[in-house]
Amino acid sequence: MWLNIGDGRENGRPPLQGPRDMTNHRLVHCTFPEGLIREPLLYNLGRDFEIVPNIRGATITDDLGLVYLDLEGPDDEIDRAIDYLKERGVSVKTVEGGLPADAVPPVE
Repeated sequence: MWLNIGDGRENGRPPLQGPRDMTNHRLVHCTFPEGLIREPLLYNLGRDFEIVPNIRGATITDDLGLVYLDLEGPDDEIDRAIDYLKERGVSVKTVEGGLPADAVPPVE
């Protein structure tokens, strides 16, 4: 038996994309101020844009959230997602050259 889950259009979401459509990656560093730490902004990225957000490193406190995200998807969707974060008050900076060595604390 096959289950037809559709392509997302019937519920207002953009059509699902195949792996070959998700070839672009952009590493960004996001700073979430205190008022946004509990907002589901990363969830919204995956739900509302044709991207896959992958958390590569993070430090979260009650006052501040510092997150390295690898955003995968078409460039125009990545740009739209970054604009969304900025409009919400998140500071977003593109990271060149890969994830810094000190981006993730060592595992003890």
